[in-house]
Amino acid sequence: MEGVPAALHALLSSKGICVLDGGLASELQARGADLTDRLWSARLLIKNPEAIRQVHLDYFAAGANVAISASYQATFEGFAEGGIDRDRAAGLMRRSVELARSAAAEHHEQQPAGPRPLVAASVGPYGAMLADGSEYVGRYGLSVGELREFHRPRLETLLEAEPDLLAVETIPAIEEAEAILGLLEDLPGTHAWVSFSCGGADRINDGTPFVDAVRLAASSDRVVAVGLNCTPPGFAAELLRRAADVTAAPLMAYPNEGGVWDPVARTWTLGPDPRPDFGALAPMWRDAGATIIGGCCGTGPRDVTAIARSLAIPPPIRSSPDE
Repeated sequence: MEGVPAALHALLSSKGICVLDGGLASELQARGADLTDRLWSARLLIKNPEAIRQVHLDYFAAGANVAISASYQATFEGFAEGGIDRDRAAGLMRRSVELARSAAAEHHEQQPAGPRPLVAASVGPYGAMLADGSEYVGRYGLSVGELREFHRPRLETLLEAEPDLLAVETIPAIEEAEAILGLLEDLPGTHAWVSFSCGGADRINDGTPFVDAVRLAASSDRVVAVGLNCTPPGFAAELLRRAADVTAAPLMAYPNEGGVWDPVARTWTLGPDPRPDFGALAPMWRDAGATIIGGCCGTGPRDVTAIARSLAIPPPIRSSPDE
């Protein structure tokens, strides 16, 4: 497991499985937050940061070992369109990591016998900034160099807040993966996981074979794990089996609950099928090779608890305020 940061290595060594959190924006929306703004959950970094921190805490209480920060949609360009200047935007990006770190510290103080929770700073794709669902297509018309220039300042800013690692997630295009991997090489001491958004059981959203995307990401010694997220759960097991055939790197899966993203209403529309049972699916993903498992859009604390329990990792119990 060479190249895996010590804290993640310790989790995988002691438990065999690392449990991620679930959807952040969709959980905030389920609790009444208005996320129709193009900044999505990043808007709450301004309006209600405590709501974000509380969701992180609730995911830790549900059994998650890792919190993913509320920076998926946070970009300098996106904030600028909302009238937020560069200095304030940088502060808000750092705040996203600080909120997750605060929740992790509080949880560990309450449950010191458990593993130290980790914080992964979310690095969403270029399409997330466009706020038009482009991350589920992946054809931006930008070069690798242009994508590098887009991602560089936000990566540098997020790293200033000292997360445990970066969560390079929902990547739909091979050019975007190339751009970010190049940046990781330029940032000393930086580690990240890379997870792709896939529209089927064999390809990422831009049509690149998933195994080719996995090979590319796993070839970097800055990448500690590779896999899929924000992908319909029914595709996950086959994608993981394909990945296991081409890399020995730790594999991860945190699918969404299914459905189609509506970029106008900024919400997910589910089909007629029953809602996925993440507790039943998680062992299948583990058996297909995943050691890092969680949920993405549409999943919540109950799904994380179901994942943790099904993988024989009992969720920690938070102390009551009166104790």
